[in-house]
Amino acid sequence: MKTPQRTYDVIVIGAGHAGCEAALAAARMGADTLMVTMNLFTVGQMSCNPAIGGLAKGHLVKEIDALGGEMGVVADRTGVQFRMLNRSKGPAVWSPRAQNDRQAYATEMRRRLEAQPGLSLRQHEVTSLAMQGGRVIGVVTDAGTTLAARAVIITAGTFLRGLIHVGLNHFAGGRSGEMAAAGLSEFLSHRGIRIGRLKTGTPPRVDGRTIDFASMTLHSGDEDPVPFSNREPFSVVEQMPCYLTRTTRKTHDILRGGLDRSPLFQGIIKGVGPRYCPSIEDKIHRFADKEQHQIFLEPEGRESVEYYLNGFSTSLPEDIQIAAVQSIPGMEGAHLTRLGYAIEYDYFPPSQLSPNLESKIIENLFFAGQINGTSGYEEAAAQGLMAGINAVLKVRGEEPFILSRAEAYIGVLIDDLVTKEVSEPYRMFTSLAENRLHLRQDNADLRLMSHGFRLGLVSREVHDEMLARKMAIEEALQGLAQVKPAVADVNAVLARAGSAELSQPESISRLLKRPELKLTDFAGLSSEQIFSPDADRFWLRVREQVEIEIKYEGFLDRQKQLIERMSQFEGLAIPQDFDYRGLPSMSNECKEKLVRIRPRTVGQASRILGVSPSDISTLLICLRDRRKNVPRETV
Repeated sequence: MKTPQRTYDVIVIGAGHAGCEAALAAARMGADTLMVTMNLFTVGQMSCNPAIGGLAKGHLVKEIDALGGEMGVVADRTGVQFRMLNRSKGPAVWSPRAQNDRQAYATEMRRRLEAQPGLSLRQHEVTSLAMQGGRVIGVVTDAGTTLAARAVIITAGTFLRGLIHVGLNHFAGGRSGEMAAAGLSEFLSHRGIRIGRLKTGTPPRVDGRTIDFASMTLHSGDEDPVPFSNREPFSVVEQMPCYLTRTTRKTHDILRGGLDRSPLFQGIIKGVGPRYCPSIEDKIHRFADKEQHQIFLEPEGRESVEYYLNGFSTSLPEDIQIAAVQSIPGMEGAHLTRLGYAIEYDYFPPSQLSPNLESKIIENLFFAGQINGTSGYEEAAAQGLMAGINAVLKVRGEEPFILSRAEAYIGVLIDDLVTKEVSEPYRMFTSLAENRLHLRQDNADLRLMSHGFRLGLVSREVHDEMLARKMAIEEALQGLAQVKPAVADVNAVLARAGSAELSQPESISRLLKRPELKLTDFAGLSSEQIFSPDADRFWLRVREQVEIEIKYEGFLDRQKQLIERMSQFEGLAIPQDFDYRGLPSMSNECKEKLVRIRPRTVGQASRILGVSPSDISTLLICLRDRRKNVPRETV
């Protein structure tokens, strides 16, 4: 008797950072989920640098955690060094970053995938999709097997027609030592999905036993590290140091001597690379006036002797790589364990996606990660999480889950991808978020955790702790605005802080607006935990929020007013059958972009490159006229 074919709710293609988050989210929401990957030994692999977080990227990791994703938890468990970047600046740009044990990270992520009920893993290459009309109904593997699914998420990273370059040599590969995937790109292209080519690169790795660290600058972790996750206990074992060195004139001369064999400078590489993270050979060309460039040596893990040369991405020939590395102070005798390389790969311009990351061309097909034109583990993981959530909601017939730009960096990321046409690898920066003082990394759970709880991705216990903290913050803000200690007591505090004394009572809230004062300065005036220098983690986090809310109250109020003003455009929906071609006084180029992207709201339309304020005015007038002509009973 023939066994009936199993139909999965969701199939995820790929097991990188996007794939892991997509599969876990789908399974945790109750969907019968299958993850298909070309190699089960490389699940959760850190393909480039052994680190999570950083400027703006740390915000994404905190938001992923608040929504119930896994990256932050695994990063905390496998971190070898933790630092909060930009502490000398305002809280809007404070960004957590962790150096991670590369192998431990992948092992821990796979362990969590395999322990997740409702999630199966399978090793296959997916060569095409099973279709019924204009919707996907499964995947076809290299074994000729069709695996049925109600929704499919593609998270193939750099593997689709990946081409690796080292000098003038190039060969197919999705990552060094791993095969590329060929069939899926061709299949999608034949079904009307546009494909482009991008390029990224990675530095060589060096045997730490051959490095003279004494001639480099030591970079240690924070004494009191801040974790990414608020959902699991956090403890840090002894942290590992990083080291800083710099290239020299000799280094640059060696690199220039290899440009005649550079695939980048000889026009062999056709894909567009990231402007913000150029290769070392591109740096010395673009910044020819600079005599040196920083190189950070980052440990690959506790059980490894390898170091990652952050800042030395290259695709130059092997002999040039070796000579250039050995010209850098501290690495005169360095032994390269792996060469740097560049990789070109297929991506699918994300303007072809709806804001829920579903294809506009093939129903029930979702895209997430590097194939959407992004660069970075964190951007990929954020997309994977949202694609996993929305694939399940689509299967259930429920409304999509879409975060706005005013709610989250994830909202900024996805809105940028589907609205602004990507022509180079997209990386998240704090400058891309209009409301970055509101969207801080420290309040990610206060902003987003209720969404994660509603979706079934965050436990009630964790959510209740967040609600208790939110209430404590509100009560503290109200209380500090009312408490006015005796002038003599306050003046003693002010004298110790070198702050101007009072002649009449003022509330602690008003006093805290002085930049030199903090809540712990008032510890002797109250026994409440929020003032105590020895407060537990709960009250430390309450205190941090209270101080930021008070000190930046004026800025936060102005940002809230701006968000409210912009919400009228974000809430003004555009019918998906709207006829843009009939709009008067608008260029054909503008009309074509509006037709191609099909913005959901006037706010989204206003962010499309090439759409001017006058175009938006025209659109608003036509939308108003259209509503006037709609029969009352249909409005």
